[in-house]
Amino acid sequence: MAATNRHPGTTGTTPDDRPSARSDRGSIVLAALALPGLLPTLALAENAPEHALIQFKTEHYQDSQPGFTRVTIDEPSLYALLPLGEHWSIEGSGVYDAVSGASPRYYTAVSGASRLHDKRYAGDVDATYYGARSAFGLSYARSDENDYLANSVSADARFSSQDNNTTFNVGLSAGRDKIDPTNQIVRNEHKTTYSGIVGVTQALSAIDLAQFQVGYSIGRGYFSDPYKLFDNRPRRRESETASLRWNHHFAGAGASLRTSYRFYHDSYGIYSHTVDLQWVQPVSESWILTPGLRYYTQNSAKFYIDPPADAPFPSLPDGIISSLDQRLSAFGAIAASQKIEWRLSPHWSTDLKGEYYQQRASFRFIGRGSPGLDRFDYYVIQFGVTYRY
Repeated sequence: MAATNRHPGTTGTTPDDRPSARSDRGSIVLAALALPGLLPTLALAENAPEHALIQFKTEHYQDSQPGFTRVTIDEPSLYALLPLGEHWSIEGSGVYDAVSGASPRYYTAVSGASRLHDKRYAGDVDATYYGARSAFGLSYARSDENDYLANSVSADARFSSQDNNTTFNVGLSAGRDKIDPTNQIVRNEHKTTYSGIVGVTQALSAIDLAQFQVGYSIGRGYFSDPYKLFDNRPRRRESETASLRWNHHFAGAGASLRTSYRFYHDSYGIYSHTVDLQWVQPVSESWILTPGLRYYTQNSAKFYIDPPADAPFPSLPDGIISSLDQRLSAFGAIAASQKIEWRLSPHWSTDLKGEYYQQRASFRFIGRGSPGLDRFDYYVIQFGVTYRY
């Protein structure tokens, strides 16, 4: 579904939104376990969870440009975690997307827009085995739309040091997508992607956790957007990522600061940088506030072409590599968020999160911008209920 056009760093169901199991780590990490907000964004080796969990979330997404409301997405989802004895757990999630609105062939030219209605069903299941100081996981995911079918499998492993204060992780995944657009620009196209990631997480002290990860991905097949004019992208794409996270607890305020930086580069010639900050502030035994701020910047792909605003585009030679997709332009973006969590009892909790995102060419830090492109905005509202037993 090319219409969604989610941008880097958009809100959704992520591992950060899922509670992590308590585990038997070294003395430094055991002290850190008692600090709110310090652990959830860092993947450490875990023992099998002691309690089952069911979580329901619903999300409303709306994006727009000046004078033009575009795509609306309503997305309910369900997540469950079930321990199986002392060494195993199984978890899975299901998502339903209802998409409606306008899908322009390129963002700036409103005259190129067409109405759309689409549905997406997606789900995944993961089985994990927990050793004394290790964990091994295997998962499968599937996403199904009327014009796009995606299947993927992945495996990951985590190993902790003798003192349990250092954890190494490695992961591999493979995905196979089938593309059959309703406009029949192409028929029965495919895309295959292989990815890998390695990282290390270190407890620096009782109040500091750090993580460094690097990743690589290579894909072959159909990467173009069949619903956009003059969109003919290379049939091979490679990318590299590097991320650094540091979480620090402030004892005086009883709060934790989560920070992260992510670097991205691909064979399209795109370089991007993302900086993310979150402040986790308990205000009582039952209430936790988490405001966040994120900045993103990228340069344009080497084959990106700026479209004229509401004017005919000159013809391009057949087969030329090109794209007018604004997501491949040079731009910057700022997103602000606020999450409120209410722990009603040891078993029940609920949360409400909102995020507002604005993208402009002038917000960029790198690359030559596209001043003729309109501003792009979205907001997301997410509500969740969690039951532990």
